[in-house]
Amino acid sequence: MTLNTSIKVIEQKTKMSQTNTKIQTIHTPVLLQEVLDTLKPLKGERYLDLTAGYGGHAGEVYARTSAAMTLVDRDDNAISVLSKKFQGQVGGHGDVTLLHSDFLQACRDLVQEQQTYSCILVDLGVSSPHLDKAERGFSLKSDGPLDMRMDTSQELTAEYVVNHYSDERLANILQIYGEEPKARRMAQAIVAARPINTTTELANIAKRIWPGHSKVHPATRLFQAIRIEVNNELGQLEEALPLMVQLLQPGGRLGIISFHSLEDRIVKQFLKQRAGDTYDAEMELVNKKPLTASKNELVTNPRARSAKLRVAKRK
Repeated sequence: MTLNTSIKVIEQKTKMSQTNTKIQTIHTPVLLQEVLDTLKPLKGERYLDLTAGYGGHAGEVYARTSAAMTLVDRDDNAISVLSKKFQGQVGGHGDVTLLHSDFLQACRDLVQEQQTYSCILVDLGVSSPHLDKAERGFSLKSDGPLDMRMDTSQELTAEYVVNHYSDERLANILQIYGEEPKARRMAQAIVAARPINTTTELANIAKRIWPGHSKVHPATRLFQAIRIEVNNELGQLEEALPLMVQLLQPGGRLGIISFHSLEDRIVKQFLKQRAGDTYDAEMELVNKKPLTASKNELVTNPRARSAKLRVAKRK
């Protein structure tokens, strides 16, 4: 697929398995005003959203700038929604391009094609429709299959991780990706309970390990760790960050929204290295401390409570 492919062409070539299924599209973009204030998208600039999701951020950018946009997502439902969302706003000149891909592969392809952008955004969070649709396997609240794949065409699923990884491998994942204090005990409990078929069965194991009441569900760290493993989230982020810098035009802005300390630590260290005090530093920090959600946003969108936005500008 070439980058000058318009949405109409993509719609003709892309066959969605859920074309006739009603897709839940209610999704509130996090830190929207902060993104607009720091990236400062302008008319005539090119915008790249590497995790476009259901178009919350991209829609607001397009409404303000009518910018030429490349929107990337690895989820086929998101691509279907994006094609419908932007169809009425796109002329015949390919103002908006959709790429059905994970953000790492998209970065590789765009660098190879020597594309550059004035604004790049990466929202590393799981979208609300993913969390709310039980059949995707991300939710702690609804019973569903152990899936957790962002890209439903990939082979590795949460079911395989939960039922086939050794207790030692599971413990390492829980400790590193979930920062779970009882990682080894929980891994042993998972192995003892096999076969595990649903999200509720898995969540109940964490409840037994962590009895009592808490504001945070006791399976939150467990689900986070398995989701990161299934989707190779941290590995993709580390490899993609240098490519994102290559995709920035001089003066271009890169914004990255993270939702847990592992992601934020990777982003913080990378930007610090690239925006150092040396004369040959490629970047400069727009905000030295990450921006977080306002009290007003938390009232309407409590899932934004852990979101952090870091922005840097290419010199």
